[in-house]
Amino acid sequence: MKKKATLNNTPDCRVRMQAISDAMSILSGKWKFHILGTLIEGDKLGFMDLLREVDGIGSKMLSKELQDLEVNRLVSRTVMNSKPITVEYSITEYGKTLSPLIDALANWGIEYRQSVYKNK
Repeated sequence: MKKKATLNNTPDCRVRMQAISDAMSILSGKWKFHILGTLIEGDKLGFMDLLREVDGIGSKMLSKELQDLEVNRLVSRTVMNSKPITVEYSITEYGKTLSPLIDALANWGIEYRQSVYKNK
């Protein structure tokens, strides 16, 4: 007979694990952090500017990721009244709250990379 989980079965832990699952669902993928970090640094950028800044991403993938981020209220999209019509993307106030998380993740990645190469 299989034992029941005790650590992950508390109400606090279930709430915490659900929150982590929600965050990972919204932020998962290869490109989202790169896009968010670029918009945090670049303020307002057009689609083609983002395509140039996010090295390696294709236009279809950028479009899809921007739509996901917009649906989740992390990025805002503004259609400019110009000819030809241009679109400008910016980080929302709520999206800016991810800045410390992105910084912490970058710092962790730097330290991790240094520890791996130091041991080789």
